[in-house]
Amino acid sequence: MIAILRNTAFRRLFMAQVVALVGTGLLTVALALLAYDLAGNQAGAVLGTALAIKMIVYVTLAPLVGATVPPGWRKPVLVALDLVRSGIALLLPFVTEVWQVYLLVALLQSASAGFTPLFQSLIPEIVPGERDYTRALSLSRLAYDLESLLSPVMAAALLAIISFHGLFAGTSLGFLASAALVLAATVPTTTTPAAGSPYVRALRGVAIYLRTPSLRGLLALNLCAAAGGAMVFVNTVVIVRGALGGAEREVALALAAFGGGSMAAALSLPWLLDRIEDRRVMLFAAAAMVATLACTTLAWFALGDAVGWWGVTPAWFALGTAYAGLVTPGGRLLRRAASPDDLPFLFAAQFSLSHACWLLAYPLAGWAGAQVGIQGAFAILCLLAAAGGVAAWRLWPPTNTTGNTRGDRRHGRSPSVR
Repeated sequence: MIAILRNTAFRRLFMAQVVALVGTGLLTVALALLAYDLAGNQAGAVLGTALAIKMIVYVTLAPLVGATVPPGWRKPVLVALDLVRSGIALLLPFVTEVWQVYLLVALLQSASAGFTPLFQSLIPEIVPGERDYTRALSLSRLAYDLESLLSPVMAAALLAIISFHGLFAGTSLGFLASAALVLAATVPTTTTPAAGSPYVRALRGVAIYLRTPSLRGLLALNLCAAAGGAMVFVNTVVIVRGALGGAEREVALALAAFGGGSMAAALSLPWLLDRIEDRRVMLFAAAAMVATLACTTLAWFALGDAVGWWGVTPAWFALGTAYAGLVTPGGRLLRRAASPDDLPFLFAAQFSLSHACWLLAYPLAGWAGAQVGIQGAFAILCLLAAAGGVAAWRLWPPTNTTGNTRGDRRHGRSPSVR
């Protein structure tokens, strides 16, 4: 898997992703602690609302950015968006009101909504082979896991010597380093102009997505992943600071357990996906997600706060493992469903539609935790994850001997919607 880093353009973009995500991970910890500082035990509701705003921005802006930015402008736009994110991160330590959190999160995530789908659409152009692309996806997944694993550990170490407000400076530096690495990378351009207005091009990706059986299944699996991920990202600070009586460093370490499980899964996925079809791996991950949420729900109803660290840490690790199995293979499905010219629109559609799932899961996790308690939030999100898993099983038919679903061969291989 490491051999793919011999590709100079991919290596630079991968390192840009790593440093930006490490900064984003520090931001995740700092925002959770800021929410607890401002709202106490209602921090889950505040954080859930802030993350819901983030998802609204992602859902509405991502398809348009992917459709309006010309291929030749992708590099300068990516650099500019990194600089914008760096500047906004420096404003967050000065927040004193909840509404200010919401406003700055909306501005920062507007830039991220433009950056991420553009960035993701470059990878299949830089790494053309299916086998190499699978390894690039797994490395990309590991970069996301660094956000969940390395960043909380770094945050825990930093919190021993500085207040959580100082973590926002680390976020800003991560975005600056990302901008420098993107600037140094050789970014391909597509010479074939896309037909139609920006709105037509934005809808093209959505149309390809919704008419491809495997991608409809992927959307349902995104809902399953969002249910488990939202429980972790929204309610960890409430569980650790409130139920378990932990401090700021323990919040970071609990989030690191989730990242550790995700990283362990990402390291094994290239080997698995060489031997087992994507659908089977992803549906197994969905079953693992539901089973972990169900077991934790029962444990919390039976033991309450006595579940303790011995219950939370392995549950978070298992949720991270299932999460990686659900989301990592998605890029392979997208790549098979579109021509190269349509990939930016399809990745933007995936970014938007998948975050619509998070738009449901984030506020549900926060508000359920605030209104019916942690055990009630576990139960509700377990049901949501189960609904996503069952829907994926029904929407995505089994593969034939070529590895493509019958519907994908009919609808996904020549997907230009004019």
